[in-house]
Amino acid sequence: MPAPEFVKLPQPGLSGPVALEQTLLLRRSMRTYSRDALTVDELTQLLWAAQGVTHPQGYRTAPSAGALYPLELYAVVGHVVGLPTGFYRYRCLEHALELKSARDLRPEIYRAALSQRPVERAPVTFLLTAVYGRTTAKYGSRGVRYVDMEVGHAAQNLSLQAVALDLKSVVIGAFHDNEVKQAAALPADEEPLYLLPVGR
Repeated sequence: MPAPEFVKLPQPGLSGPVALEQTLLLRRSMRTYSRDALTVDELTQLLWAAQGVTHPQGYRTAPSAGALYPLELYAVVGHVVGLPTGFYRYRCLEHALELKSARDLRPEIYRAALSQRPVERAPVTFLLTAVYGRTTAKYGSRGVRYVDMEVGHAAQNLSLQAVALDLKSVVIGAFHDNEVKQAAALPADEEPLYLLPVGR
């Protein structure tokens, strides 16, 4: 079995020209994108905003009940300058991408998402998933609520970062879970929760 392919990402920026208040004011769900590519720097910043590590003990940009971190973050890459098309998992501790598939999964994810146009047109669609057992093992059935809250935190971080980069995004929850799981070859205990297309 070949070793997984890793892409080390550039360090994220920790300051920017747009105030938080402006990103809150300007954030809107946008469903129409050009075909223009994103850059690796933009992709890096979006990944970091959603699940980046911000502390030596591994704490992340989004709060997590018990610091158990049940979320996984993937990028369905169609057009990113300098990065091959493919399906990547964000390895937040290494701040790197792990190539899971060299195929363009956008057509399959698009069909699984009820043929919603943003998924087809966006140069990148982010997939947020959860392994509920990481949290429910400690908190029981209440842990389901905590995971669902956490994915909202991460999605909002990503959405606000898109605004700060002058990009457009939309959060999508309408899709066939099993079809997304199959297209992404997710483990049995990992559930898809959000799709977030991002583009210009």
